[in-house]
Amino acid sequence: MIASIKGRVFSKKPEGIIVDVGGVGYLISVPLCSLCNIPEPGAEVFLHTYLHVREDALQLYGFLSEEERRVFVTLLGINGIGPKLGLAILSGMPVQKFTEAVANEDISSLTSIPGLGQKTASRLILELKEKLPKIVVMAKDHISVDAVSALVNFGYKKAFAEAAVGRAVKNGSDSIENIIREALKYLTSHSKI
Repeated sequence: MIASIKGRVFSKKPEGIIVDVGGVGYLISVPLCSLCNIPEPGAEVFLHTYLHVREDALQLYGFLSEEERRVFVTLLGINGIGPKLGLAILSGMPVQKFTEAVANEDISSLTSIPGLGQKTASRLILELKEKLPKIVVMAKDHISVDAVSALVNFGYKKAFAEAAVGRAVKNGSDSIENIIREALKYLTSHSKI
């Protein structure tokens, strides 16, 4: 299994990007909503990947976050959802918004995604409702670990960084940028730390 790819972006198009890794170009399908965050050709990129194996093809799917990849793999576990529809779902709305739509049983938001009808949206809600809290908790844990690591790299002690990140998450910060920002405010206001 190819779990991740790090290399230079060779080309970037809606149908996929090509990443050059040591002279080998990998064609990787990415969600359209992530495409604008992929660096321009010539720049380095890191993607979490999923390799889909079929009788007649090997297809590589890439994601900017582990949370996105985890949701994609979870979608593939639902009967009737293959990689193409899974990618369309993640292209149609950001992961956070998608998980909120499932949690709130918002069928109208889900059916706004091209290729996703009311019947499939209802099945998604039914099947993902149980799995969703695990996905969100795992994603938040991953984000928190990354935020603590960033603060340690800024020179803060790990114990203080963990406390500040925990406080930021408890106060409702959800993205890594917001968590780090809130944690830094807390750490700088407590100068003894």
